[in-house]
Parts: sequence; structure tokens; C-alpha cells
Amino acid sequence: GKLSSRELLGQCLENIKKNKLNSFVEVFDDAYEKAEEIDRKVAEGQTISLLAGIPVAVKDNILLKGKKCSAGSKILENYVAPYSAGVAEKLQKEGAVFVGRTNMDEFAMGSSTEHSCYGPAKNPYDKKRVPGGSSGGSAAAVAGGECLVALGSDTGGSIRQPASFCGVVGVKPTYGAVSRRGLISMASSLDQIGPIGKTVEDAEAVFNAIKGRDPLDSTSVEPEIVNCKLKIENFTVGVPREFFSIEGDNSGFSDGAVSNFKKALELLQEMGLEIKEISIPGLKYATEAYYIIMASEVSSNLARYDGIKYGFSKKEKTLLDGYMRTRKEGFGDEVRRRIMLGTYALSSGYYDAYYGRAQKAREAIKKDMKKAFDEADIILSPTTPTPAFKAGEKTKDPVEMYKADIFTVAANLTGLPAISVPYGQENGLPLGVQFMAPWFEEEKLFYMGKFLE
Repeated sequence: GKLSSRELLGQCLENIKKNKLNSFVEVFDDAYEKAEEIDRKVAEGQTISLLAGIPVAVKDNILLKGKKCSAGSKILENYVAPYSAGVAEKLQKEGAVFVGRTNMDEFAMGSSTEHSCYGPAKNPYDKKRVPGGSSGGSAAAVAGGECLVALGSDTGGSIRQPASFCGVVGVKPTYGAVSRRGLISMASSLDQIGPIGKTVEDAEAVFNAIKGRDPLDSTSVEPEIVNCKLKIENFTVGVPREFFSIEGDNSGFSDGAVSNFKKALELLQEMGLEIKEISIPGLKYATEAYYIIMASEVSSNLARYDGIKYGFSKKEKTLLDGYMRTRKEGFGDEVRRRIMLGTYALSSGYYDAYYGRAQKAREAIKKDMKKAFDEADIILSPTTPTPAFKAGEKTKDPVEMYKADIFTVAANLTGLPAISVPYGQENGLPLGVQFMAPWFEEEKLFYMGKFLE
């Protein structure tokens, strides 16, 4: 009762105007109406849920019935969602207030939110730097006080990497723990919807609201409730030497990222946890395997955008010319690059050499991860090798951009849950650490995240 939902929403909308981060591509006209509805329930003494009246932002690839949803792409510029995503339905039942849809890399392809038809989003800590991607708009919105929590999607780190760059908490749930119905697909075996919040507790509240089986999504499951009865003094934290060498060389990292991560390890050790360097041999293949599998699935999923069924369309004299012109003008450079790479990897004569081998590497990484959790309760690494980089710094070199995901792609390849928690800064820019837990043991992530906070 100290603050109304309308007042809270008003402050968020004021911050959107003031910050000028380009984190939102649309602010919803009916947001005040939803907030006032919650305020009426409070005034009448009705019982409301934890998320009722809370301003929530939604990434521009998650459907909300009757609202535009473009996945940051010109090819879907006028697409209006005919139904709401499963996660959106759950949040609506909780009484959450949807502020608007957030900026993103086109079709979630990118690590900087510079590949958007709406222009780049900006980092609230330094507007000359990127907020990360592809869920950069959602992370920037939370960090900038433009909403309290946000939904993003994570295909190779697209929630955790921007969360690290913007100094907020980002959660990639176990594959299947959260419904993907109503998420515009990028790579279906890797995509997962998850929450971004200012604190671990906020992110946990959203996860608990959106998790669970969806009868309309055959890849979703009802996870067993695992009562871990966690005790810090019995906890072993594994640090993969393929990610970070506690004593040796860590080339490719910024100096601040190295010293900051070592401080985090020292702190955890001082507080009673056992820190153990472990080996996960398959991790050295993770980034390469990820980019082959992801691009292959992109090639398949984006074949549907032909200018005939929906979205942007260029009419030509022949059907083939119409397809080609629509896709040339409708897709940006990064999307076309990945479609071509994936089509090549799936083509006759190359399928076994690239896609087939990448899938074998994926299975090997899964087996290695299972063994790793026999040695450690949780796996810890930096979320990113550096803090947020400057806008334009890596757009001309895609491989350099892809390296921003080296610590995050393994969780998507294996379906493991992971969380990025803010820890430390370098030159005033946030840094984050990443915890990975066994499948469907998100409770461990939240426990360790709160412990580090």
C-alpha cells in the first residue's frame, strides 16, 4: 500500500523517456489500464500474487496476443501475434503488467543488440558500449529501472551475457523446464525462455511463475521437485580448466575479469566452500559445435519467411524472384550469414562432415558434464571474458563477436540450467560470474546466487 502499481509503472515509463537507451521498441498503451486493475483489487482487499502489478518487459520474439512481434526484423515488421506465448499467459494470470517489447538482435542472432532493424540498444553504464545480446534490450531495461523484471530468450548465452554486461541477474533454465510455445524460433533444440532481474530473488520469482509443462509444447516437462537440503559447508564448486586456469595463463581475458574471478573464488573459499579445478575435455569443442548446430537450425527455421504467408513481402514477376527479393531486403547481414552457413552445413556432401560431427561433439560434451557433476555440486566460470565492449568494435569481425559466448554456449548444447550473477567491476563496467547446475536443479543456482550476493 505504500506504492501503487500505477505509480510504479509511471516511474518505469519516466525512466524509459529519460534514459534513451533504445531498450524498448514499443511501450504498450494499455499498461496503465492493467496497473489500475491491480490497484482496484488491492483497494478492495483482494488477495494478489507476488507478481501482481509488477512492470515486466517482454523480448520482441515472445508473442502477446494482439500485439506486434517482429523479432527485431524488417521481415516481420507488421506481424501481429494471434495468440500469447505460454509464459505470457502464466504471467498474465499472476497479474503482471506488461510494459512493452524490448529491442533485440534480429531473430536473436548476435551478442550486442546492434543487429536490430530498430537500431542498437545502449548500455546504461556507458551509452557508447553495447548492452550485450541478443536480449540486450531486456537487460538494459532492468538495469535502467525501466521495468522490474524482463523476459529474454537464451540460445547460446543471450540472457546471461547481456545480464553480465548490464550488471543484472540472468537465468537460462533447464531445456524443457519452461515452455517455448509462442517464442519465435531461432534454433529449436537450443532456445530457452528465462528471466532477467535486479536480484536473484526477483529472477527466481519469475522462474517459479513461468516454469512447468505446457500441453501445447511437447518439449516441455513438469520437473520433479528436488529438495536439495543444501548446506554450504558440504558444497564443492568445480572450475573447468578449459574455461579458466586458477594458476596458469588466461589469454583472451581482460585483466579485470581475471582478477575479479579470482576474488570471487577466494571469497567462496573463505566462506567454507571447496574450490576444485576440474576438467571437462569436450568444452574445447563447444563453441564450434554450437555455431554449426545453431546455424543449421536457423537455416531450417527461417525458411518459412518467404514473403507469402506473413510479414514483409516484395512482389516480383516470378515467384522465385519474389522469394529472393523479400529475403534479401527483409533479413539483415548477420541473419543471412547464418542462414548461408547453416544451409552449407546441411547440404549433400557436407552434412556428415559438419552437422553430423557437431552433433557427436554435443553428445560427448553432455557425457563430460555428467561426469563433472560427480566431482562437483556446481560449476563456476566467468560469464564473459571481458566487460561490455564499445559499439561498433566487433561488428566487422563476426568471429570476435562469437567469442563473447565462449562460456555460455555449453549450457545450451547440453540443456543445463545456468545463471549469471553480478560480481565486481572493471573500469566502472559490470562483470558477472556464471553458475551451472545439474539438469532441473535450478534451486542450486538460486541458492548459490543469493549466497554470492
